[in-house]
Amino acid sequence: MVSETSAAGGPGELRRSLGVTDAVLIGLGAMLGAGIFAALAPAARAAGSGLLFGLAVAAVVAYCNATSSARLAARYPASGGTYVYGRERLGEFWGYLAGWCFVVGKTASCAAMALTVGTYAWPGHAHAVAAGAVVALTAVNYRGVQKSALLTRVIVAIVLAVLAAVVVAAALGGGAGPGPGSRTGFSAGGVLQAAGLLFFAFAGYARIATLGEEVRDPARTIPRAIPLALAITVVVYTLVAVAALRTLGANGLAAATAPLSDVVDAAGAGPLTPVVRAGAVVAAVGSLLALILGVSRTTLAMARDRHLPHVLAAVHPRFAVPHRAELAVGAVVAVTAATVDITAAIGFSSFGVLVYYAIANVAAWTLRPSEGRPRRLIPVVGVVGCLVLAFSLPAQSVVTGALVVAFGALVYAVRRRPGPTRAGLA
Repeated sequence: MVSETSAAGGPGELRRSLGVTDAVLIGLGAMLGAGIFAALAPAARAAGSGLLFGLAVAAVVAYCNATSSARLAARYPASGGTYVYGRERLGEFWGYLAGWCFVVGKTASCAAMALTVGTYAWPGHAHAVAAGAVVALTAVNYRGVQKSALLTRVIVAIVLAVLAAVVVAAALGGGAGPGPGSRTGFSAGGVLQAAGLLFFAFAGYARIATLGEEVRDPARTIPRAIPLALAITVVVYTLVAVAALRTLGANGLAAATAPLSDVVDAAGAGPLTPVVRAGAVVAAVGSLLALILGVSRTTLAMARDRHLPHVLAAVHPRFAVPHRAELAVGAVVAVTAATVDITAAIGFSSFGVLVYYAIANVAAWTLRPSEGRPRRLIPVVGVVGCLVLAFSLPAQSVVTGALVVAFGALVYAVRRRPGPTRAGLA
């Protein structure tokens, strides 16, 4: 394991260069872009006027997951997140399954964010723009995590300014109210499905945990950075969701393809529309930047343990980044973004990430008080919440996600068979 006091790291190790502010901003960059611009309208279609209840449920589950992840990351400050925690606390299979769910789920997230960039920047060529964005951001990450953190600072500042402008415009403009024929009622199933879709928006704090090997003083930094980033995001999401519901009504928000642009239009602030569209692009770029960072670090950890090709475990001697893992992840995401549908990507991603966090909560349950165990209720609510939300998602997402998780388990079983088969695949 990497020494917690090492700043530069030895050969094959990552450099510890991120403080609390950098870690919080990386988490914000991942969460803000994913949520407001990609998940708000589908969640409104599921929950109607119960959208805010869905947001509250997602926030509670995210808080439990964040607390469990923070305690585990402080105990195991190495790249890989729940892949490491599951392996250390529950056994090799559960660590592997968590890593598998993270890599495949977050690869889908990367594709969804890249497609968000393309849709807002150049709708007629969304897939081509999406692939180009992945290539450009992979190049940024290749040059080192400090450059990525610097770019994330700029992105977060721009996104927060744009979201503030949307909230102010909605507050000063006229509100649509419920409107005739609006869905004023809602069902528990709709609220849970909305919560599952909105969880896609909260999952960015995982980037902080997966960067555990690049954070200074991880035992102190990570438990502070994760809840702080989550708290800021909850406040921002709530303000924007209230503004959108007040201005568009539940039906108008559910029907919107670019909901925040529609908000400023309906509020009589049309000149802000291009600014909001540009902000959506910047937000999605920030999210994509952080997502590629997280997936490549988990890929690095799994490659070190030979659950993925060991050639991906290399760390660049000059830039101190897992350069081969980053290039491989970038290539897969670019191809996926050029071919998939954004709605399917979001649903599939949510299923995989919720299973990932269910394993994290079980791992946190096994911590002893001397190891920083959270209150028992937190991992219990976390694991139950993750599983309920995962199976409340649209049926296609549940079936596809379950099949991919089962395939990952089958791959593990084949690789663990004794004899030539395992040796040949290792």
